[in-house]
Amino acid sequence: MAGVEGAGFGKNVKVAIVGAGWAGMAAAVAACEAGHGVTVFEASRTLGGRARALGATLPDGTAVTLDNGQHILIGAYTETLRLMRMVGVDLQANLLRQPLALPFPDGSGLQTPAYAAQWPAPLDAIAAIATARGWSWGERWSLIRASLGWQWSGFACAPELSVAQLCAGMAPRVLHELIEPLCVSALNTPADQASATVFLRVMQDSLFGVRGGSHLLLPRLDLTALFPQAAAQWISQHGGQVHSGQRIQQLRWQDPHWLLDGQTFDRVVWASSASNAALTLVEYASSAPESIASDVRSWAATASALRFEAIATVYAWAPQARLPHPMLALRATPDAPAQFVFDRGQLGGPPGLLAFVVSASAGSREELQAAVLAQAARQLQPLALGSLKMVQTVVEKQATFACTPQLQRPRQQIAPGLLAAGDYVAGPYPATLEGAVRSGWAAGSLP
Repeated sequence: MAGVEGAGFGKNVKVAIVGAGWAGMAAAVAACEAGHGVTVFEASRTLGGRARALGATLPDGTAVTLDNGQHILIGAYTETLRLMRMVGVDLQANLLRQPLALPFPDGSGLQTPAYAAQWPAPLDAIAAIATARGWSWGERWSLIRASLGWQWSGFACAPELSVAQLCAGMAPRVLHELIEPLCVSALNTPADQASATVFLRVMQDSLFGVRGGSHLLLPRLDLTALFPQAAAQWISQHGGQVHSGQRIQQLRWQDPHWLLDGQTFDRVVWASSASNAALTLVEYASSAPESIASDVRSWAATASALRFEAIATVYAWAPQARLPHPMLALRATPDAPAQFVFDRGQLGGPPGLLAFVVSASAGSREELQAAVLAQAARQLQPLALGSLKMVQTVVEKQATFACTPQLQRPRQQIAPGLLAAGDYVAGPYPATLEGAVRSGWAAGSLP
């Protein structure tokens, strides 16, 4: 690495990864693949960070594995899928792949016709738009016209634009039923505050990128088993070590090495949350050499300036509950906050378990639960699911950074030999699994 004195960053360097979320495990796999000695430290007993497994109990006493937030992948997550294959995950068995479909409980909404499912991008997405149920031809055309305009402009726009401003010419129904749910699910930021530049990058890769990029990939495993646990096994098989339940208390520089709780490493990849990383580094900077401390303080200030959005997942259960599709869109309003509902019973979980997702959530846990259950009673009533009972509500208060226009995100290199990995680090993607994995791979694969 340029600018590092006294540290031979070639093969067989000792690399520490702090944090075993998706970014940290991607960094660890990359460093192992490069031939380095890798040690991963995770404070929690469960791998996965903000996308991990969580134990719970159904109202009838049955033990069940949930996730700390319902996640999906899409076909455009090329690096995530490549890395999962690399560590031995059977994608076909563990991900339910289906063409782009965001149907509402009444059957309206966007659904890719069966005959178009294998068409190359963007023809599959255009077919879904052209056949959207409940939309007039004028509404469909407003979306097709805008999409083609994005393509002709190279998916570029003025950096100060919000998604709402970018899409101002679309039909109101398209905005409310498609753009706003897509924006809040991909960027976890309301459309009137979200970055149009980042939104266009997501649209480019998902709708106009690789074949099947718009396909939805629904996990059939819990999120720890889906990648982090498989990655940990792969790392162990390749000579690395993964330590869970081990929190790093002290970071120090002792030329030419970094020390983590007294252990010596040539390189450290800090892959915890942005707030944790900033707090740790501010504490470290107070005793660091000034040549390093100034870089650390600058990085921490940028990370500390990020604003965060919460995501809530409300799990509810009824023995006979079954949705017509594994995933349905919901009509979200201030009084009906959930944008999507997932049938976990169709995804390897117990029958009757539903997961309602509230992106950019606000309010207390109790308020969210009450609002979501009332929304389910109204919007899912025609499906005759029975009386839903609460299982658990998980609120990740700092689930993602607010992806606003012209946002300054912290760079990957914090100081010589000290790097950051996470979905919040500077890059083209919002706070997604793909963003986390790409950041981790880049940090771990440096020569």
